[in-house]
Amino acid sequence: MTQQEILRTYEQICLDKLKDIGISTSAEWSAAMGYKNANGLAKIIKRINSSMPYKLKVYYDKRPRRYEAL
Repeated sequence: MTQQEILRTYEQICLDKLKDIGISTSAEWSAAMGYKNANGLAKIIKRINSSMPYKLKVYYDKRPRRYEAL
């Protein structure tokens, strides 16, 4: 592995995909990641919220919740 390669966790890959698609629901985000189930990213979203809350903005004012990568 060269020094220019950057190791990314799955959470970082998911956040990059969310940046690409913009503000979206978890179902839209899951579909963009290739999941067939709308709740495919539920545990990963919880993990991002607990470990890196400064990278994910959650809009709680509407249902379904909307997510934005910061």
